[in-house]
Amino acid sequence: MTNEQLLEHAMEARKRAYVPYSKFAVGSALLDTSGHIHYGCNVENGAYSPTNCAERTSLHRAIADGVKRGAFAAIAVVADTNGPCTPCGVCRQVLSELCPQDMPVIMSNLRGETKVMTVAELLPGAFVLEEHKNI
Repeated sequence: MTNEQLLEHAMEARKRAYVPYSKFAVGSALLDTSGHIHYGCNVENGAYSPTNCAERTSLHRAIADGVKRGAFAAIAVVADTNGPCTPCGVCRQVLSELCPQDMPVIMSNLRGETKVMTVAELLPGAFVLEEHKNI
């Protein structure tokens, strides 16, 4: 699947976002190594902290559907932003734990401006629990 095709899926997912407070809709499409796409959109909550980002929604959905940690090939994220929409810090940490470090993260906006980075490039020095177990 091309980056453009995965971004089209993310655009479709964006239409399902529940954003009554911020009006900032984000969509994501996560491709697993079996070729299945797991859709995600941001879901807001009036208490704010329970709000979930599109990237985490697609990752959690995939894990709930039985996809194993590390069995992901790419993720696309899109929103109405000035430049390509980048994942927040929490999403970067979750991506770092669940996805291969060399997995591409395809970031775009509604004008088609796109940037691709790997998971490792998005979060250098990520917290890895296994590295801290002897502390």
